[in-house]
Amino acid sequence: MNILIIENEIYLAQKVVSRLLDDGHSCDYIESPNIDNLTKDYDIVLLSTSLPAPLCKNIIKRYSEKKSIILLLVSYISDETVTNPIKDGAKDYIMKPFIMDELVRKIYHYKECRSMKRELQTLREYIDFMMADIDSSDVLLPPSFPSLIESNSQKCADKLVFELSRKLDKPISFISLGNNTWQKQLNAIEDKKTIIYLTDYHSLKRSAKENLIKLIEDKDCVISSLETEDDFPFRKVEFNDGNLLMSNTNIMTINDYVKLMVLSYQSKYPDTELSKKLGISRKSLWEKRKKLGIEKKK
Repeated sequence: MNILIIENEIYLAQKVVSRLLDDGHSCDYIESPNIDNLTKDYDIVLLSTSLPAPLCKNIIKRYSEKKSIILLLVSYISDETVTNPIKDGAKDYIMKPFIMDELVRKIYHYKECRSMKRELQTLREYIDFMMADIDSSDVLLPPSFPSLIESNSQKCADKLVFELSRKLDKPISFISLGNNTWQKQLNAIEDKKTIIYLTDYHSLKRSAKENLIKLIEDKDCVISSLETEDDFPFRKVEFNDGNLLMSNTNIMTINDYVKLMVLSYQSKYPDTELSKKLGISRKSLWEKRKKLGIEKKK
């Protein structure tokens, strides 16, 4: 990591620099900074609040905008040395004199927190991107536990569970009922503050379904099935993808498949390329359009 130490106690600064260099980091040290000369980017800024408050405020503003982690080196606790700088964007403080291992621990702690935050943001954006084509605005989230989501699309069920997780501020534990170890996985979950998401309910035999229902009576469970489950004893939510012509559990006819593909991709590919991907001639595609009543979008 690139680390900047801003400290007017030279002996302390030298000890910090020496330790961080030994740990393999790149360090710069300045005693009395000129704000206009601070142009380099750093992962971590160690800032002494012994410097004038306006200068500390400007340094914090400068490096907060650059997404640096700012840790305060303080001689005493007050609004000026701790409270206000943290409000301005500093992450934490450490009291002088401090044990060097404690400073290093804080550095790695906040570095890990930043990495996790970035990863979680990336994953959230990816989920939103992958499910952007699914409109769930008119669908009620499962109102209680346990609940079953019946859908012709696994993505639809997944989206509802992710939305429920955000609403309740609870994590999700994922278990596929198509896996032979599902019962062992279910029994191993001890955290009562997590949503247990069980997929592939339709793959179970009747006896296994009856056994599962007994196991989840008092658990915060959401189950998804790609079939209609008339015998499920708890609450059910139905959410289907209108773009799918048929249920995932049925075999499409050739004509239904061609119709689905043309409707799904005609806005993306011209007929020449679309017919090649379907393995038919352009003339055959034209005939299919006419026979199946598929209007060509302009």
